[in-house]
Amino acid sequence: MHDAVDKKKYGKLLAEVLPRRIETEEENEHYLKIVEQMMKKGAEKFSPEEDKLFDLLVTLIEEFEEQAYPMGNAAPHDVLLHLMDAQDLKQADLLEVFGSKGIASEVVNGKRAISKTHAKKLAEKFKVSVELFI
Repeated sequence: MHDAVDKKKYGKLLAEVLPRRIETEEENEHYLKIVEQMMKKGAEKFSPEEDKLFDLLVTLIEEFEEQAYPMGNAAPHDVLLHLMDAQDLKQADLLEVFGSKGIASEVVNGKRAISKTHAKKLAEKFKVSVELFI
């Protein structure tokens, strides 16, 4: 269910942000800050235009980070730690994913494997492929 995008409003957002293929770490940091600000607002409050911009920025960031920091066959736990570090998240920020402090602690500290259910929730939270956590 995507609402219709107003081309003028979307064009104005694009003109403000000027998204383009990311080539440097500085550009990546710039776009990450924009995405973080948008996330503070909450995706459920995005206008259709903001939703499109958010998707575009996340795609650009993912493309850059996949090339700059190839994970290869990294262990799911290592992927989780990397993504938490990249987004400056703490264990407490993952409570909605794991449902309890105890499970979150065990997973983050590598004492418990990431379940398929948690892998799906982590993939949604970090906007990455679920395969990274399986």
